[in-house]
Amino acid sequence: MGFARTWAVALVGLDGAMVEVEADIGQTLPAFSIVGLPDAALNEARERLRAAARNSGMPLSPRKLTVNLSPATLPKRGSLFDLAIVLSALQAAGSVPATGRTVFLAELGLDGALRPVRGILPAVMAAVRAGHERIVVCEANAAEAALVPGARVAGYGCLAEVLAAAGADPQGLRRPAPADPSGAVPSCADPSCAVPSAAGPGGPGPGRTAPDGTAAGAAAHTDPDLADVAGQEDGRLALEIAAAGGHHLLMVGPPGSGKTMLAERLPGLLPDLEDDAAMEVTAIHSLGGPAQRRTALIRRPPFEAPHHTVSSAALFGGGTGIPRPGAASRAHRGVLFLDEAPEFDRGVIDALRQPLESGRVTIDRAVASAVYPARFQLVLAANPCPCGQSAGRGADCTCTPRVRRSYFGKLSGPLLDRVDLQISVPKVSYGELASGAGRAEPTAAVAARVAAARGAQAERLRRLGLRTNAELGTVLLHGPLRPPRAVTAPLERAMDRGALTARGHQRVLRVAWTLADLDGRGVPVVDDVDTALYFRSLVPA
Repeated sequence: MGFARTWAVALVGLDGAMVEVEADIGQTLPAFSIVGLPDAALNEARERLRAAARNSGMPLSPRKLTVNLSPATLPKRGSLFDLAIVLSALQAAGSVPATGRTVFLAELGLDGALRPVRGILPAVMAAVRAGHERIVVCEANAAEAALVPGARVAGYGCLAEVLAAAGADPQGLRRPAPADPSGAVPSCADPSCAVPSAAGPGGPGPGRTAPDGTAAGAAAHTDPDLADVAGQEDGRLALEIAAAGGHHLLMVGPPGSGKTMLAERLPGLLPDLEDDAAMEVTAIHSLGGPAQRRTALIRRPPFEAPHHTVSSAALFGGGTGIPRPGAASRAHRGVLFLDEAPEFDRGVIDALRQPLESGRVTIDRAVASAVYPARFQLVLAANPCPCGQSAGRGADCTCTPRVRRSYFGKLSGPLLDRVDLQISVPKVSYGELASGAGRAEPTAAVAARVAAARGAQAERLRRLGLRTNAELGTVLLHGPLRPPRAVTAPLERAMDRGALTARGHQRVLRVAWTLADLDGRGVPVVDDVDTALYFRSLVPA
């Protein structure tokens, strides 16, 4: 009887901390206890782990088994500690050789099968940063774990395979029964079960690696084409500007005018994510979505469109224990679309002001605090009034002025001041619909101009650590990137009239830089500033 140690990872938000899984076998009466701030799911794992080890042919010691998850002050949650606990217990009993600094991340079934867990990508990233290169996971998580540079990943289907690869005696080890009830249960004495070690002393071998490709079961997705949108010249131009500079957008118009169609076509104009952004986005979706077979980084900017009844916890993140990311973080480096924006709870939508400025969401709970990135493009769509008919051709609005003001007033001034582009989307006439449907400029042509503008921004902003014009701050816009005084004269007049705030002044300059990039100019001109001001004055008061 003795003591052994293995390694796992505890996630708090996207940050992972290494956890030493220590097992001690004593001489007293039989017992199995897990200490070190485990949550309820982890505390209930004891009988599951006993059954998994027994059904794999290598039962845990019948004596007092104490498992400590160190550091003891860090909350531990979920089932990804299962495999590390069983390996440490069997090593303490002398049934399995020590595995050194190998990290084990998998859930166990009662039959010993390894099951995938959420958050495998950020967990492996944390392990590699801490110097643990050998990682053992469920084979369904293997391809996702292998996306992390520097990780030596081994994927297995069951506990018996892990034990055989770690150096345990294969005699008597059993794999789970196959799904076909007529199939025989193979023993790990068979060559097909034992996996030869290739990770060096003290570490399991490479296991079975899943093929590359997209997530299993994911259907091929094609972004909607901008050519389907008839008319709406201002809306199409605003969408192009928003995509080119990463700007936020508000569209106000009657029902059926095409606001949702425009918003849904914005992701198709955005370029693919670069490696670091793709890794960040994939890590968020790995942690916030269901456990699944993910075999490639998410390269397309995500699109999130929560319903207007969404709660604050669903939009920004939350839940019991350690909070999980919400829709705002899942839209990181992509688009967060809020349709029927005035119908959202006032407190929920106003809470967007902080992530719009900082690009992250901080969620404080009694157990722990989590910080998630949330640098998204916000797209708001709204009717001008409850009946939706106070604007447009031939409109017959039944709402009183007070009702209209109250309805649109749910979008607070401080929130709208952070939205760079604010446009009116009128109804489409029959002539525009008949002549423009399917004949407008397609997404591919507009996306090419957006890509060229993004390239110009990257060249100008790379040394500043920025990606898009939407990230430009006051210091830069009033310093090295300040246009000539003659160019900014319209802004001075707008501020003197009280039509523009200091923040609005900054937003107009950001849009002016994007217009210059779209036209291939090295610096904004007066027309760019006038156009940027125009796109902040189209929303009816």
